[in-house]
Amino acid sequence: MQALKGKTHDLGDGFEVSRVLPQIARRAVGPFVFFDYFGPVDFPPGKGIDVRPHPHIGLATVTYLFEGSQVHRDNIGSVKTILPGDVNWMTAGRGIVHSERTAPEIRAAGHRMHGIQSWVGLPQADEECEPAFQNISAKDLPTGEKHGAKLRVIAGGAYGLTSPVRVFSDIFYVDARLDAGASLPMPDDHIERAAFVVQGEIDCGGTRFTRGDMMLFNAGEGAALAASAPAHVMLLGGAPLDGPRHVWWNFVSSDRARIERAKAKWETGSFDPIPGEHEFIPLPH
Repeated sequence: MQALKGKTHDLGDGFEVSRVLPQIARRAVGPFVFFDYFGPVDFPPGKGIDVRPHPHIGLATVTYLFEGSQVHRDNIGSVKTILPGDVNWMTAGRGIVHSERTAPEIRAAGHRMHGIQSWVGLPQADEECEPAFQNISAKDLPTGEKHGAKLRVIAGGAYGLTSPVRVFSDIFYVDARLDAGASLPMPDDHIERAAFVVQGEIDCGGTRFTRGDMMLFNAGEGAALAASAPAHVMLLGGAPLDGPRHVWWNFVSSDRARIERAKAKWETGSFDPIPGEHEFIPLPH
């Protein structure tokens, strides 16, 4: 077993993001190539999030909120308010542009934000697929209780439950709420597996893990997550991608030349715009 701690970045107004993946110590877990944990943070009235339009290729973004909301817009016509417990899976494929903003009425009232954004690399055969957006309500996700834990399967399959989210490879992503005294075995039918502590403390293999810690398990390693008090953990992983992936800014690809073409396309303004949006994040240099 390996342990990772995220690297924290302050994005302003007290909004901190902890980047757990990728790191030098570990680039990916199964198809997950990026894992950002943010909040909880309380925004006073008038403050909020404004992630201006920016592009992605070769991946799927997965936004999952515990608290708060944000409005997703993209250049294929999707407009959706992201709510706690919902799955918001955006397949970039050959290229998509999206923005994430706090709705005006929420900004005016003040609000709390807390959640995770992860990126899932696509198999080489799907890297150039058509872009798409899925929003699956929390009430439509499969749930269950095992070993003193309440489970919600966000994507893929685990513990005999399968999410309705369309995925491209072997994957599992689970929201697990452990009662005091729970001991939840990690799924053992996936090659790469990890657990991330959102709240509380977890004992695993005689080591204690706290909020913001990620546990990485070896293939075939038996492991159970024990909680002496209520705890909240995210479980994730799956099969490794079919070859290495290059990650640059918001682009993921098995081909470095493909990333260069995406950079040129964004810099020249050749991506289709988001209807009604006129701002954009410039290409980093």
